[in-house]
Amino acid sequence: MNLKDLYIDFFKSKGHKQIPSAPVVPENDPSVLFNTAGMQPLIPYLMGQPHPYGTRLCDYQKCIRTNDLDSVGDTTHHTFFEMLGNWSLGDYFKDESIDWSFEFLTNVLNIPKERLAVTVFAGNDLIPFDSVSYNKWLSLGINKDRIAKTIEDNFWIAGETGPCGSDTEIFYFRSEDEIPKVFDPKDDRWVEIWNNVFMEFLKDDKGNITELPKKNVDTGMGVERTTAILEGVNDNYLSSIWNDVINLISEISGMKYEDNKQSMRIIADHLRTAVFISADNAGIKPSNTDQGYILRRLIRRAIRHAFRLNININSNWEERIARLIINKYKGYYKELEDNEQIVYDILKNEKVKFNKTLEKGIKEFDKIVLKLKDNILNKDLAFKLYDTYGFPIELTQELASEKNIKVDVEGFKEKFKEHQEKSRTSSQGKFKGGLAGNGEIETKYHTATHLLNAALKQVIGPDVHQKGSNITVDRMRFDFSCDHKLTDEEKSKVETLVNQWINDALDVKCVQMKKEDAIKSGAECMFIEKYPDVVTVYSIGNISKELCGGPHVKNTKEIGIFKIKKEEASSAGVRRIKATIE
Repeated sequence: MNLKDLYIDFFKSKGHKQIPSAPVVPENDPSVLFNTAGMQPLIPYLMGQPHPYGTRLCDYQKCIRTNDLDSVGDTTHHTFFEMLGNWSLGDYFKDESIDWSFEFLTNVLNIPKERLAVTVFAGNDLIPFDSVSYNKWLSLGINKDRIAKTIEDNFWIAGETGPCGSDTEIFYFRSEDEIPKVFDPKDDRWVEIWNNVFMEFLKDDKGNITELPKKNVDTGMGVERTTAILEGVNDNYLSSIWNDVINLISEISGMKYEDNKQSMRIIADHLRTAVFISADNAGIKPSNTDQGYILRRLIRRAIRHAFRLNININSNWEERIARLIINKYKGYYKELEDNEQIVYDILKNEKVKFNKTLEKGIKEFDKIVLKLKDNILNKDLAFKLYDTYGFPIELTQELASEKNIKVDVEGFKEKFKEHQEKSRTSSQGKFKGGLAGNGEIETKYHTATHLLNAALKQVIGPDVHQKGSNITVDRMRFDFSCDHKLTDEEKSKVETLVNQWINDALDVKCVQMKKEDAIKSGAECMFIEKYPDVVTVYSIGNISKELCGGPHVKNTKEIGIFKIKKEEASSAGVRRIKATIE
């Protein structure tokens, strides 16, 4: 049985309800481009909002992390990965959480206890040593030499403030060497496979820490890493998750994996991630900003490595690989089947565009060569070819060697490293994640999107539907289906309607009901398949009724003055409004 199925069945037997995987593109969370962890879609419920499925939840969640994109190509890094998670929202705590983690690993997955070790929080001036977790592990038969006490690695907080607490991490000895008697977390033969986070404190903006009245448990286990461990391979790409994709790349290229590991891993990883981004109902297309930029970068990097393997780029190689990936995952994620053709079209269109860019790059290279005086291509020119035309340094070297020209490779690497550091620094805000983005201002904007949606239906027509939204503390962005640019009169009417409803001081009501009953009642939602069987429905007077996870104000009078700042095209058949509240 698949690891995901084993996990869900086990936690269902412990009274958990399975919740659907959220989309890879988060809704109304500007702190990240993608869902980067299993807990991220549950932020409102970890903050105290009741979940329609109760207090014990489990799922498998699609995640994407691109802050270490350049590490992909080794044995363990992936941009897309799946997380298994189980949660307690003010229900059970450390004792049961540790019990069940240990039971699943040793009884269900049959991992020998001898190959396991754990870390617990050592304590500091504000929070005491986690003796509960320590004693629990001892009672389960984990020797005290295999329990390491740490401070930094075993304390969790989302940002600077908010819910926080200790965690206990479970490690597996992934080596053929003799297992050391004493566990050293810095020994990289020990690989973390599960993390149990215990949210029991609240840190305020003055640094004070108080105990939470309702304590939560948030756990996470990576599917790719655990599968590799269970199958006894030290290279994730040799596990059953990847080997059929790698075999297909070998077949297409006519080359062996053993001789071309890095390129084959990058193609497999990047195309899998591109498939999931392209299939997401948020409608992301390759572009030069945000999620679209990541999608473009992934596809183009995969193409560059396909060049290295002498794959005929003009063949349908990318579609063959994408089809295999879709067939592997569509039983778990319905959007892959629903949007299959969209995925193929995006990959093909970007391939065609990039081929033209490469042609331009080669022409630019030829111009640069003509101007060289000392037969050395300096670091700035080499980096320009990389940054503007997507030339990897190897391709530049290859072209240069044909003309007996040397390339300042070391200089290029220095410049590339500087570029990486700048990229990391500028993207830290985008990738910080955590329990941010649900403050008072964001809550007002979130409710305003419901009013805007209702106003557009009245002014433009009932066929208008939300296609996406993004909220920051400074503005809201709302994408909606519409076949024309809004006139000044239409924009004025929409703005007036929203402000009228705000002034009407309408109550915002919240009820929970079965999904089919919610739809029958006329409630609207953006992506019906992402919602569980029991849903939360928010109504604003008699003008708006939507399925939503929140957060919302209690009355529209709390919102403020709504102003449309810009209306523009987003993509074919989709318009975008940017608005503020004052």
